[in-house]
Parts: sequence; C-alpha cells; structure tokens
Amino acid sequence: MIREIENRRSIRKYKPDELDRKLIEDIIYSASLAPSAKNRQPWKFIVYQGEEKDKLVDVMRNGINSEKTTHELMPEWAFAIPDAENTVRIMKEAPCLIAVLNTNQHTPFASIENEKRIVEICDSLSIGAAIENMILTATGYGLGTLWIANTCFAYNELMEFIGTDIQLTGIVAVGFADEAPVKRPRKLLEEIVEYR
Repeated sequence: MIREIENRRSIRKYKPDELDRKLIEDIIYSASLAPSAKNRQPWKFIVYQGEEKDKLVDVMRNGINSEKTTHELMPEWAFAIPDAENTVRIMKEAPCLIAVLNTNQHTPFASIENEKRIVEICDSLSIGAAIENMILTATGYGLGTLWIANTCFAYNELMEFIGTDIQLTGIVAVGFADEAPVKRPRKLLEEIVEYR
C-alpha cells in the first residue's frame, strides 16, 4: 500500500478509454471498507459515464457560469472560478465520474447547531477516508484520479440534477492517465510533527 501512496498523483488529463464495470465496483468496494465514526457509513456513490456523465458536466459548467455572475454561494472565493472552469474540462475528459454523497447531511450552506456540526465533521472525515481508499485502489489498478471539490460553485444545480437533498461532498474523476506528473513537494516531517 505504501507504493500506491507514493505513486498517487492528481491527474488532470485522461485517455478516452472506458473503464470496466468490475474495476469501478472494486474501487467503490474499497471505499466501503473505510473506517467511519460510530460505524455510520455515511456514504453513497453515483457513477456517471457516457451521456449521463456529459449531462453532469454540462450542469457543472452552467452552475459555475451562474456563480460567476451572481457570486451567490462562494463570494469570497470568486478568484477560484477559473480553476473551477478548468475542472469542467477535466471532468469532460475523464471517462468516469463518481459523485460522493453524505447520506446523513444536507446542504453545507445552511447553518446548523454545534452538535450537528460535530457530527457533520465526523461524517466528512469518514467520507474522506472512503475517498482515499478509492483513490489508492485506483492507483493500484494503474488508473488516475482527481478528487474534485469545485462542485461547491455549482452545488444547487448539481443537487437538482442528481435528484437528492443529501449532501454532495465532491466528485472523483477516474480513468487512464494521459500525463505523468512529477511528485509534488511535501513538508518535511520536522515541520509537521511535534513530540511531547
């Protein structure tokens, strides 16, 4: 597993080759094995390929265009919209997109009480572990992935398209990489570890 951790890269260019359903199911099965707070297993995965994937990408594009005009959801992050627009290009190129939902939560744009916020954080940590399992399993199969959080710029449009009110945590792009990025620098252990 250390090899997969070392070899994992965020892939932003994909070959058009479709993925075998068994590969996708193995990737999602590995997600289901992740640890979760109180064993809540707050995840649901929706796989988009072909025409349905193209529709999802169009919804993402339209939502970002709307946010670019209104700045309704993320006004302080308007500077990041060009990056979100590049994400649309990546999503269009990737042969498979997996939407990751938090079944115990709703929109992240609503205020909630402190206790519910703590539960939401715990669920988000659980889903993060599930996504990491997916990404590392995909890496082990020689696939590339990108963990997409720019869905926040088109959140309402995406939720309407998906047809649910449970929380969209993000999307994972999966496919055969058409690039080989170098390993990005990481902080030294001395910078991030403190012993007491």
